Amino acid sequence: MIEPSMDRENGTSSATTTTTAVVSPPPTVVSPPPMVNSPRQALVERLKDYGQEDIFALWDELSPDEKDFLVRDIENLDLPRIDRIIRCSLHSQGLPVAAIEPVPENWVSTVDGRTMEDREKWWKMGLKTIYEGKLGVVLLSGGQGTRLGSSDPKGCFNIGLPSGKSLFQIQAERILCIQRLAAQVVSEGSTRPVTIHWYIMTSPFTDEATRKYFSSHKYFGLEPDQISFFQQGTLPCISKDGKFIMETPFSLAKAPDGNGGVYAALKSSRLLEDMASRGIKYVDCYGVDNVLVRVADPTFLGYFIDKGAASAAKVVRKAYPQEQVGVFVRRGKGGPLTVVEYSELDQSMASAINQRTGRLQYCWSNVCLHMFTLDFLNQVSTGLEKDSVYHLAEKKIPSMNGYTIGLKLEQFIFDSFPYAPSTALFEVLREEEFAPVKNVNGSNFDTPESARLLVLRLHTRWVIAAGGFLTHSVPLYATGVEVSPLCSYAGENLEAICRGRTFHAPCEISL
Repeated sequence: MIEPSMDRENGTSSATTTTTAVVSPPPTVVSPPPMVNSPRQALVERLKDYGQEDIFALWDELSPDEKDFLVRDIENLDLPRIDRIIRCSLHSQGLPVAAIEPVPENWVSTVDGRTMEDREKWWKMGLKTIYEGKLGVVLLSGGQGTRLGSSDPKGCFNIGLPSGKSLFQIQAERILCIQRLAAQVVSEGSTRPVTIHWYIMTSPFTDEATRKYFSSHKYFGLEPDQISFFQQGTLPCISKDGKFIMETPFSLAKAPDGNGGVYAALKSSRLLEDMASRGIKYVDCYGVDNVLVRVADPTFLGYFIDKGAASAAKVVRKAYPQEQVGVFVRRGKGGPLTVVEYSELDQSMASAINQRTGRLQYCWSNVCLHMFTLDFLNQVSTGLEKDSVYHLAEKKIPSMNGYTIGLKLEQFIFDSFPYAPSTALFEVLREEEFAPVKNVNGSNFDTPESARLLVLRLHTRWVIAAGGFLTHSVPLYATGVEVSPLCSYAGENLEAICRGRTFHAPCEISL
């Protein structure tokens, strides 16, 4: 498994040798006590420069170990960068925002507007690109399953499919399947291995558990060295006037910097350079909590290359005007594409109908399924860092005085789109590619149970289309079959397995 490390980047290494010589034990060395006082004044002066000297308000009440912890915590902060982010983000809140406009219809590849020839061309183009090793995949997996009632990384979650597979395993097996398809379709008879490198973004809260989970499951059949784990950053939580919030008298309250932290994390961990060294030119990026995600989708990749765009996003149509999803819009007259939250659309805008198409004017929902060129990722990681504008999320922050209302600083994955010279939107069907797992069973939407049923219903349609039959002891709307990703990526190549056979639901169909 490849992991960026400071030692490797600096070209240093260490080695141990074994010898049978008898040597005297080294003299006992007494370590000096932690240097808790000497850096204090220098740090106070630095913090004064940024108006954060109150961090040391309770210094005299701390134990030596607590003082040492606080000093190290502060010394590990990039204070000039954090100060710039706070100032730019607070300042941006008072600036006027350009009016929004609907996305032009000709900017979207709709399901109805595609021909069979288009689909076949894009599928083959995508597979050829994958075969050539030009696609990398980035998984956004920094979150825990807290809302699902679990403290484990969300990708470890089992939504209750017949196979009992986790989200991580399902996605790993889709990568294995598409690697096999690329090898078979592009170069029949070739024994050359096809490898898609998988970059998995964790957080300080999920990193160790994610690595152990993959290791204990033998990377689900993937090669360990085709996976790179890296961590998103964290930022101090702040009060509304920009002051750091102390979680305890000797530690700052911090929070992950949002899924848009992937841009800074890829750059700081030198993984953009790693991608270039592997010959990667295109990057598929998605969130872990969509059980129907088509990881490394050849059709989407082929479309993206064919359009010659810098960025692209899969979109689904809003189910109804008040659905609480972010939608793509055009910011300002002739401006760039971006995503706005549902709260930014008043009722009349949310309900407005395009008289020519009969669709909602603002209907293209963002579902965190994106494609970028590597060149654009390099550009946008620099641009976002230079501008340093983060979203300010008002939250209850744990503090030494109990929970307090404060601000978390976050970037979102869609913050990159205004920087793109061109963005292509690609409609997909919700029932085929979007089954989010966000809320505990019993909630109104996006639960493990709702996602499980979407998978079973889709795969049941695949089996029936391939000539298979189902028996079931409960109503079919409440059950179905699961097709292993190792058998089929998107319903293809199932005839040999299913034709003329009867399957009793619920069950998994596997090789």
